[in-house]
Parts: sequence; C-alpha cells; structure tokens
Amino acid sequence: MASTNNVTELIFTGLFQDLKVQRICFVVFFLVYLATVVGNGFIILTVSISRSLHSPMYFFLSFLSLVEISYSSTIVPKFITDLLTKIKTISLEGCLTQIFFSHFLGVTEIFLLVVMAYDRYVAICTPLHYMSIMSRQLCQVLVAGSWLGGFIHSIIQILITIQLPFCGPNVIDHYFCDLQPLFKLACTDTFVEGVTVMANSGLIALCSFLILVSSYIIILVHLRKHSAEGRRKALSTCASHITVVLLFFGPAIFLYMRPSSTFTEDKLVAVFYTVITPMLNPIIYTLRNAEVKNATKRLWRRKENSGI
Repeated sequence: MASTNNVTELIFTGLFQDLKVQRICFVVFFLVYLATVVGNGFIILTVSISRSLHSPMYFFLSFLSLVEISYSSTIVPKFITDLLTKIKTISLEGCLTQIFFSHFLGVTEIFLLVVMAYDRYVAICTPLHYMSIMSRQLCQVLVAGSWLGGFIHSIIQILITIQLPFCGPNVIDHYFCDLQPLFKLACTDTFVEGVTVMANSGLIALCSFLILVSSYIIILVHLRKHSAEGRRKALSTCASHITVVLLFFGPAIFLYMRPSSTFTEDKLVAVFYTVITPMLNPIIYTLRNAEVKNATKRLWRRKENSGI
C-alpha cells in the first residue's frame, strides 16, 4: 500500500544524455507541441463555427482533436522542460497522475477512432438511413461512452499500481511515467500486475484495431457496388481516418502486445505517439479532407473580409 512507500520522488533517465542534443530537442519538440495545440485547436474552432461541418463525422473529429491536445499536454510540457534540466524529477503522486491521464486519454482516443469508423460504415453502407441512425443523441452517447471507457480502463490500471510498494531505487528508465518502467522500481514481484496491465491495454488496442480493420473491409466490399465517382468520394472521406488509425495503432500494438526487456526502442517509439502523432492528425485531416479544406478557406476569406 502507499504507506509502505519509501520513495516519494522519481528521477527520469530521459531520452538523451548529451546536453547539446537535449537543447536542440527542446526547440524542436516545443515547436511540435505548439503546432499540436494550434492545429487541433483550429480544427475544434473550424468545426464549431462552420455550418458545413455540423455533421456527426466532424462532431467526433472535434472531440478527437480535444483529446489530442489533452493527451499531449499530459506528457509533453513536462518532457520538454526536463530537457533543460540536468536532473529530471517527478513526485510519486505526480507520476501516478500522469499515468492515469495518459491512459485515460489514450484509450478514449482509441474508442473515438472506433466510433468514427462506425460513423463511416453507416454513412457508406446505409446512406438513406444515416441521419436517422446517427442522431445527435446517439453521437453524444457514443462520445460519452468513449470517455467513460477510457476512465474505467485507467482506474483499473491505477488501482493495480497504487497497491505496489516502492522502496527504491527511484530512477525510472523513461522520459515520462508509464506502467512497465514504474513496475521495475517496485520492491516486490510484479509479474502478475505486469501481465494484467499489459493484457488490459493490449487487448483494448488489439480488439479495437481488429474492429476497425473489419469495418473497413466491409466498407471496401460494399463500395464495389458504387460508381467510380461514388467510390472516390467515399474513399476520400475514409482516407484521413485510416491514416490516423495506422499512425496510432502501429506504436500502441508494438509497445503493449509484446513482453518488455529493455526500454531503448520503447522510448523512441513513445516519442512518435506522444509528441509527433498528435501534431500530424490535424495536418492529415486538413490536407486529405476536401470539406475541411473548403471550410478553412471560407474562414480565411471571412477573416480577410472583416479586416481582422
């Protein structure tokens, strides 16, 4: 239990040891984080004020962008400020808090991606009933369910972790708090706990990925009945989502569907999904989605005409 803990502060080994490299990374990752917040914030703003984007797909996209900002903000600000310090520390309570929110938001994003795939399935396979099926009420329930699912998952992870005794050492081999590196510091055997949390995260990622793949296989089969123009329009709306799914699930499955021995590769992969991917999502949705691009152009014209 928490009362047996002798460790109150943890020290990160960080991503790089060379101080010059760390300073360069600070500038690069600071700009990436800024682009993440601005890019995803712009999508939220565009969807909220553009009438042409008031559809279920963009309703879900705005919440996905909100999750991206929140998830990135859970990890990246602490990470980039640590790049300027020689000793990178975090309290045990702060570490557990970071774990809770990173898992909460990460799994919420997984469920939102599944919900968005379901939305595309309904839109393409049953277009005549799309608006009656994807009602505003159902969309709100699906979003709320995604947040609730992420919360339940994270609570399970934390309840397992807070029961572990941490007597020392206090050096965590990562640049942010995650379960497997933290388990290495527990002064008890954590095999069962490690398998449990890996199964919890890994099965959610794997099952969700299989659902997503299955849904798009069904969509592709159904598109054979459409005209060439219909197929092109339908695929254009799915392309962004498929790209984001691959960028998100590739690293997640790599990390959670295999046993961990060392964390060198894990840290490099983690940089991709904690720092880079949240920045790429708004770029992908803006560049590959005609409706978002057109709405963005209209917003810029409105801004110029208003003289702002």
